Amino acid sequence: MCAMQRLHQDMIDSTAATEHRVCGMSCSPCVGPPAPTANRTRRPLLGPSWFAAVMGTGIVANAAVTLPRSFHGLRPAAMVVWLGAALLLLLLAVAYLRQRALRLHSGDPVTAQFFGAPPMALLTVGSGALLLGHRLIGLEAALDVGWVLWSLGTVLGLVTACTVPYLMVTRHRFAPDAAFGGWLMPVVPPMVSAATGALLVPHAPAGQVRLALLLGCYAMLGLGLVSALLVLAMIYGRLMHHEAPTGTVVPTVWIGAGALGQSVTALGALAAVAPSALPAPYAGGAAVFALLGGIVVWGFAMLWLVLATGLTVRAIRAGLPFAPTWWSFIFPVGACVTATGALAARTGSEVFVWMAVVFYGLLVIAWVVVAGHSLRHAARHVWRRPVGGHAHRGTVEPEGR
Repeated sequence: MCAMQRLHQDMIDSTAATEHRVCGMSCSPCVGPPAPTANRTRRPLLGPSWFAAVMGTGIVANAAVTLPRSFHGLRPAAMVVWLGAALLLLLLAVAYLRQRALRLHSGDPVTAQFFGAPPMALLTVGSGALLLGHRLIGLEAALDVGWVLWSLGTVLGLVTACTVPYLMVTRHRFAPDAAFGGWLMPVVPPMVSAATGALLVPHAPAGQVRLALLLGCYAMLGLGLVSALLVLAMIYGRLMHHEAPTGTVVPTVWIGAGALGQSVTALGALAAVAPSALPAPYAGGAAVFALLGGIVVWGFAMLWLVLATGLTVRAIRAGLPFAPTWWSFIFPVGACVTATGALAARTGSEVFVWMAVVFYGLLVIAWVVVAGHSLRHAARHVWRRPVGGHAHRGTVEPEGR
């Protein structure tokens, strides 16, 4: 087997046949109708899972703003990181759309799960515009960017949250042990919309428009959280009743902690702006819900974080090859930072304050490691030379070479 074929076996966002091999599970692959196959000499290399790089980079910047403790130079550094995330979002969006691989990827049971990454990338960059971009482009322009990216990301996220489960029910077929962390990706975007939409609530017209936005965010939080809990139950059952995941699927276990952390973040953000739209009794109830419900969910997130850490250490000892799924380490840790910071702000607990700081330190270290591996991967494989000797972007060598 040639080196290029081995590379594609480790990429979860490649073509249909590749997707099943990269799953990394010792179980049998997903079964069902075969997905469409691309041209053997010009297959799309860029899958939707790469948008997780934007999510991870963006949350490094956004979490710096919400951190309970401020450090010298942190805000300027976060601004630079946010600009990098915005540029990366633009480049990936153009490159992915040029491939015209939407139908190919939607037909694959594994790749389709990662359609949740592009809307969350839009939402993350949009919230960064509100938290950081206003210092650079002005408040009015930042609001315009925030509204546009939030609206686009929310629509795409809702479409993904409805469409991908429908495809899983009607078109895709799975083995009993096929559940993995990527199944959370389609249902998490509405929770991110809820958390980032809270930043826009104070800027919406007072009255019915603002109330509708707030209630819509709560509804999307419920949609995402309940769906995520159902998927987590399936993943937990898969972990308990079948062999432990191996290879590049292991990082996706971390997505569970990200989904739970994002729900706590959304609860806190919505409770903070609820008094501007809800009557007094219900605004107070939102604050109580954010505190008590947030702590309960945060505790479950910590359990999942410990489980994911143990599986990751086990995988590293066995040899963990690089794949786009490595970005699954980043956003979940960032969600734990924002969730812990939200609880610290609401309770005043120094324990939460310093846990948020520790989580952020780990987030930055993990981001540096994964970003470094991604850059090396891009330098080696984005441009490659086919048989004719002319470099083409987004092509692969014929099999057997």
